[in-house]
Amino acid sequence: MSFDNAASTGQKFIKFAVVGVAVIVGLSVLSPIVVISAGERGVMTTFGKPDESVYQPGIHFRVPLAQTMHLMDVRIQKGEGEGDAASKDLQSVHTKIAINYHLDPRQVVNVFKNIGPSTDIAADRIIIPAAQEAVKAVTAKFTAEELISRRTEARDAIGNLLRQKMERHGLLLDEFAIVNFAFSRSFSEAIEAKVKAEQEKLKAERDLQRIEVEAKQKVASAKAEADALALQRQQVTSELLQLRKIENEREAIRKWDGKLPQVTGGTVPFIQVSPKD
Repeated sequence: MSFDNAASTGQKFIKFAVVGVAVIVGLSVLSPIVVISAGERGVMTTFGKPDESVYQPGIHFRVPLAQTMHLMDVRIQKGEGEGDAASKDLQSVHTKIAINYHLDPRQVVNVFKNIGPSTDIAADRIIIPAAQEAVKAVTAKFTAEELISRRTEARDAIGNLLRQKMERHGLLLDEFAIVNFAFSRSFSEAIEAKVKAEQEKLKAERDLQRIEVEAKQKVASAKAEADALALQRQQVTSELLQLRKIENEREAIRKWDGKLPQVTGGTVPFIQVSPKD
């Protein structure tokens, strides 16, 4: 194949491609049928003027060239943002948040008129500034330490304020979360030192309680022993001693084998035995 033939073939391919694209674009522009998918709503404009009706998912008809169907995504969108604010005690707080939101399907026409057809535009113009304002307003009501200990309360307050601001523009807040509160290094070290001191104090209190319990147990045990000895002393009477003496003598007689002990140079021991009746 010569160079001229290759060039001619390339030019023909480019022409066919251009014609094909033009046909596709022409069909899409001149097509009277518009399909709205699930998770979308449509806004029809006639020569640029939006219709007040919200078009639901399905097949719809339009007048080619005169009318255009703008598709609005009403599915849940995810957004993240971060910014700096000052706490009630003037500590610098860096806050990172995450939200889930979606366009109110009933308000897509107003959103199209006031903001635009894209959810990205809504996020840039409405959500991010509103989130920053809400974070700053609520953070200023809490001290830095309270933002840690009352994190849930601070999160709910920010979420409620942000929800109100978004609803005025046809946007609905589904979920709001504070990903992180970050403070200055000096404040973070002070918090860590305070937590450590509280833990050591709690440990010391527990050790003291344990020692007190053990001491009370020892006192109770000693008292019980003293009471037992005192009771035994009360029970030792002269009659009891005499009884124990008689019992010992009887035990000695019972064990005697009848033989007198062998004694050298002394008198024979005399054992008095009472005659039997």
